[in-house]
Amino acid sequence: MLGHLDLLRALDRPDLLAPPVAAALAQWPGSAEAAVAEIDPELADTEAFCAAYGIAPAESANCVVVAGRRGEQVRHAACLVLATTRADVNGVVRRRLDVRKASFAPLEQTVGATGMEYGGITPVGLPPSWPVLVDEAVVAAPQVVVGSGLRRSKLVLTGAAVADLPGVEVLPGLGTPLG
Repeated sequence: MLGHLDLLRALDRPDLLAPPVAAALAQWPGSAEAAVAEIDPELADTEAFCAAYGIAPAESANCVVVAGRRGEQVRHAACLVLATTRADVNGVVRRRLDVRKASFAPLEQTVGATGMEYGGITPVGLPPSWPVLVDEAVVAAPQVVVGSGLRRSKLVLTGAAVADLPGVEVLPGLGTPLG
């Protein structure tokens, strides 16, 4: 149990995972550490989820997809930061992508490219060409709750497991305090 979540081994419940997430977990050596919990999809957004399920915002991480353009090329990255912070999109992310300006990728493009539901985007199972930029505070956390690719469930991973996900780059200063 974490908060009021009933945790199950993620690989035992592929029905609670978006297809690309289930496929990625099946191939990932660290998948034994991944747990999943079913939730009310109406409570998938971070603030409502944390309040309803007794999860501290410092135990929850948000994954956002960012896009930037360099010439004619669009560069994408996923950013994972604790819910107590926001991703430094036009500082750390922009420099990492080597683009003049970075912003949140359009919803339709993100959903189409990931095969995941809006509000359930996760760092697991993303397109392999996308770097997964993770704030060092996420990696330092004993465990974090992230999306499952679906709004009706959440994954729970250790911070160390997040660091071992394919494509992950740990970036100090990626998450900046809210406010």
